[in-house]
Amino acid sequence: MTATTAPVVSIAYHSGFGHTAVLAEAVRAGAADAGAEVHLIKVDDITDEQWATLDRSDAIVFGSPTYMGTASGAFHVFAEATSKRWFGEDWRDKLAAGFTNSASKSGDKLHTLQFFQTLAAQHGMHWVNLGLLPGWNSSTASENDLNRLGFFAGAAAQSNTDEGPEAVHKADLATAEHLGRRVTETAHQLTRGRATA
Repeated sequence: MTATTAPVVSIAYHSGFGHTAVLAEAVRAGAADAGAEVHLIKVDDITDEQWATLDRSDAIVFGSPTYMGTASGAFHVFAEATSKRWFGEDWRDKLAAGFTNSASKSGDKLHTLQFFQTLAAQHGMHWVNLGLLPGWNSSTASENDLNRLGFFAGAAAQSNTDEGPEAVHKADLATAEHLGRRVTETAHQLTRGRATA
């Protein structure tokens, strides 16, 4: 990545019922809005070409629903497959971030985000947090606030079990967009810093 090129941001995600895919699209929109070359990669159907895209990415944003207190099984399979990159430190010093969704407002989503953080740390990546104060935590606040669920490690969303992906909360989508922009802006800052080092 150089100062004159767009950072490459890949969103590596699994979506069981479509809710997390909607969030992945929101992260993509935010990253693209901030000037990134963005790639959506479904980890349960990943190709050799997409692995190569991850290898050349400046930032990888991990996404998964939270099932039974952690990332989905399909995402765990992907995470274990990244061990081939771990041996060669292929992803060292890339940026990383994450997002997740569950039906409950908490739903142990933090554990999923921490799983992503640990995966990134094992690869020697730099974690980009959400960078937002919590919303919807006072009598004058609203469920439409950014970061309405009050997570710091990454973007978290809540979707009702009896509603489809079209019902993902607009504030959660806006929070995911914010994450995409923040990752891209951080990539730009990192590039400028490395250029002057």
